[in-house]
Amino acid sequence: MTSTYDANDEQARLWNGPSGQSWVEAQALLDRAFRPFEDRLVEAASTGPHRRVLDIGCGTGSTTLAVARRLGAASRCVGVDISEPMLALARTRGAHEGSPAEFIRADAQTYPFEAGIFDLVVSRFGVMFFDDPVRAFANVRRASANGAELRCIAWRSAADNPFMTTAERAAAPLLPALPARQPDAPGQFAFANPTRVHGLLAESGWSGIDIQPIDLECAFPAEALTSYFTRLGPVARVLQEVDDETRARVIDVVRPAFDAYVHGDEVRFTAACWMVGASAGVRRNATD
Repeated sequence: MTSTYDANDEQARLWNGPSGQSWVEAQALLDRAFRPFEDRLVEAASTGPHRRVLDIGCGTGSTTLAVARRLGAASRCVGVDISEPMLALARTRGAHEGSPAEFIRADAQTYPFEAGIFDLVVSRFGVMFFDDPVRAFANVRRASANGAELRCIAWRSAADNPFMTTAERAAAPLLPALPARQPDAPGQFAFANPTRVHGLLAESGWSGIDIQPIDLECAFPAEALTSYFTRLGPVARVLQEVDDETRARVIDVVRPAFDAYVHGDEVRFTAACWMVGASAGVRRNATD
């Protein structure tokens, strides 16, 4: 597998720029906060005879490495992402622990995977950013063996996840350039509508589609809260463009808006997501 991605893609520009670097810098915080979801995917990988696993939108590699660790040296675990800064860290982490996991820079929508090579496809918050989800899932389906399983975790709606929009709601009066979230557009809440997600998967050739809500408690150190909302998300992107005075005012307003989530030395919140499951049914020839 070689490294490739669509340089004209908006998401590629985003995740190879400041946003990707911010995720690298916040790697430890994010791995801690989202560990409950990683554990669910590792469990899914270990409940069947899975040996060839693809992790879509692998980021800094935590889930790919955890699956590889669980399945052992006889497995093949491949993480794919469009962000070179995040993949560089993933490779460094893998080398540090002697992991056999592989990481490639590629757009899963278009990458020419070998046909039928994976028996499990997983993703922790990596499938919501496709500008053409049907094309992406169809491409991944072609890379999946007959009977392969898909297990992806995606966010439910913004309304179901008030923690995730706290910074935006608090900062909006001070940041008129803050973009509004667009329903179904590539981004965190693109898979909020389960009926839409079911349709995307069915159209791209997956069957046995099962979409279940999961609510898991997440936490990270309270001392990292300001770093969290000034590095990650829409508010953080706008803060890169404002003057120091405006930035300070936004921080002064946004930090207290999270008080309800601060419990002693921890920030705690409920992450409301979908566990999306599907299977790759047996392909039939056109003459069947």
